[in-house]
Amino acid sequence: MTTESDARDELIDLAADFYDQFAGGEIPEMTLPTRTKSNIVYDEESGVWTYGDRTSTRSANSVGGARKLLKAAYTIEFLADQLEEDRSSTLRELYYLSESWDNTEAQFNSQDESNDLVEDLEIVTGVTREDFHMRPEESGATLMGPLKLREQTRRGEREIHCQEDVGEGGYQIPNNPDMIEFLDHDIEFALAVETGGMRDRLVENGFDEAYDCLVIHLKGQPARATRRITKRVHDELDVPILVFADGDPWSYRIYGSVAYGSIKSAHLSTYLATPEARYVGIQPEDIVEYDLPSDPLADSDINALESELEDPRFQTDYWEEQIELQLDIGKKSEQQSLASRGLDFVTDTYLPERLDEMGVL
Repeated sequence: MTTESDARDELIDLAADFYDQFAGGEIPEMTLPTRTKSNIVYDEESGVWTYGDRTSTRSANSVGGARKLLKAAYTIEFLADQLEEDRSSTLRELYYLSESWDNTEAQFNSQDESNDLVEDLEIVTGVTREDFHMRPEESGATLMGPLKLREQTRRGEREIHCQEDVGEGGYQIPNNPDMIEFLDHDIEFALAVETGGMRDRLVENGFDEAYDCLVIHLKGQPARATRRITKRVHDELDVPILVFADGDPWSYRIYGSVAYGSIKSAHLSTYLATPEARYVGIQPEDIVEYDLPSDPLADSDINALESELEDPRFQTDYWEEQIELQLDIGKKSEQQSLASRGLDFVTDTYLPERLDEMGVL
């Protein structure tokens, strides 16, 4: 785990690099990997997708480049001070805080700009934003299942059992899951669920208790904290990870981000991604087999599916077969469509049969 002192030292070293370039008569610059899909490569050793060798440079040899480095310097100072004072802030607060900086050229034009700069600093320093004490707005993602953990909070440590000590809403995943210590568990497998409605159905039906399952609510496209704790559950507890999502191209990308990482956070794939994660459904073949209520694919869905056929994360026999089937039937379906066969169908029939087929049960 990176300490506050280590994180601050990395930031100060980066600022010192800028200074040394100035002092040496060089134009200050910062080199970063190019963040495009064409610069994503498969890392055989880690089994995830990471940035390739292409790079781009933030240089002060232009007005625009100089502004970017100026904003970086101001942000480094803010983060270093924050760490020294043992404070934290949100990405949204950083965007607004720049309005108080004494140099108007250092102020951010949008939150996307400040978010991207924090990611730049992560890449260059090798320190995550969580260790900079930067957090997003609350994601609200939760855990429910037979897991006992110890959480470090500002009010001290507390031990929590993620079934016995929580309400129906479950245990809310903190911004930095590395502050959690796993104490004990009876988990047979973890099911990462896309939607809140399906998560609630599984909990209400007692699926977590019946199968010793840790239900992880992804809450749509999962936040970094959700992906990090999912990876820790797999790696440290030796628990299989299964992803249960809607049957559409956007949900397949949710699975892809859990298993292989995303373009936006490719520099953190070995920290966030769980390449051993497997996809449960909804599969296109489920739409056919169970005659699920469905909607026709929109043009955007078709374009996304065709794009996924070219996406290295989906270039396997399984995904090519499923995506081509979906393009052929022209349909997509939601998790909740399983309710057309009754509220208990998903927990009594669909998931047990699918997980047995996958060798999990």
